[in-house]
Amino acid sequence: MAEAQNIPAGSTTAGSIAVAAESTVATRMSAPPSFDVADFPVPHGREEEWRFTPLERLRGLHDGTAVASGEGVKVDIEAPEGVTVETVGRDDERLGRAGKPVDRVAAQAYSSFEKASVVTVAKDAVLAEPIRIAVHGRGGVAFGHQVIELGAFAEAVVVIDHTGDAVLAANVDYVLGDGAKLTVVSVQDWDEKAVHVAQHNALVGRDASFKSVVVTFGGDVVRIHPRVAYAAPGGEAELFGLYFTDAGQHQEHRLLVDHNTPHCKSNVAYKGALQGQDAHAVWIGDVLIQAAAEGTDTYELNRNLVLTDGARVDSVPNLEIETGEIAGAGHASATGRFDDEQLFYLMARGIPETEARRLVVRGFFAELVQQIGLPDVQERLIAKIEAELEASV
Repeated sequence: MAEAQNIPAGSTTAGSIAVAAESTVATRMSAPPSFDVADFPVPHGREEEWRFTPLERLRGLHDGTAVASGEGVKVDIEAPEGVTVETVGRDDERLGRAGKPVDRVAAQAYSSFEKASVVTVAKDAVLAEPIRIAVHGRGGVAFGHQVIELGAFAEAVVVIDHTGDAVLAANVDYVLGDGAKLTVVSVQDWDEKAVHVAQHNALVGRDASFKSVVVTFGGDVVRIHPRVAYAAPGGEAELFGLYFTDAGQHQEHRLLVDHNTPHCKSNVAYKGALQGQDAHAVWIGDVLIQAAAEGTDTYELNRNLVLTDGARVDSVPNLEIETGEIAGAGHASATGRFDDEQLFYLMARGIPETEARRLVVRGFFAELVQQIGLPDVQERLIAKIEAELEASV
């Protein structure tokens, strides 16, 4: 039940868009999840989970040749009252509870970090201000691990901001207690040469709500792997994302929502815009509804807007259902160029073409930007989109 769109803009005749069908892709990785690097073979690019990734640009993260070096990254955490921030060693029992690594890079990151950050929101605490985590690259190679844990009925917003230059492999765990509500905004605004590969694991408790907003702009290669599982019935997960892929950049988002518990919900919506020669965006959306997950309600969507020739999109939604007792399930994927009618409508009302294109792109992203809920972050992202469009004029 898969649909894929492989859009090398400018490669087809008469300005048309080529759509290449893909065969169904299994939602389960070729190797079982494990904390041990040795349990994962070195990828060669022919594996399903690696076939879109430019391995030669990962700077050794995939084959073990990358070792911690240079100044790595600096992590600063600002937290309001009611939050405990700790730096812990590898033996802390809270590490890895949300999920095991599912590929070699994530396992390498888990086996290579020295210290981890654990941020805990106390039971029943409702934070008036967001927790802000700044991850700034200072050159070299780094491995990281972060844990965000909410007690029962706690409510929090977390902003994780990635900037600077580094080669970073990391795991991030989100653990939600019963009735907790967590919104996480992860911004990848790296310098142009940075490489970032990360696995995000969310474990959603009974009647808890998890919202993830992944925003990717910078970096040479960025590959983010959000994953969600449910610890008890009644959990809800919303996974939103937006990305703006420039010339030469590779931005890849691979998602898995594992409905392993009855009566849970999930909603996935990612949107991307691409411009420039060899801009490459990859979106893989996997939803697995296990036999025990009766009453599941899920939907996933990916939309891509190709702004120039020379850009390419690979979009593959997958839905695997093992029970017929569900409330609803569906997926959709579409990629296209600017709508000429929209441009004509705006230009016919006196709006210059450059400004009209800018308005169309802003409207395309507006729905997802509003999901962030933090005015300062929203304004920054809108300004970033404007700057990307200005650079293309």
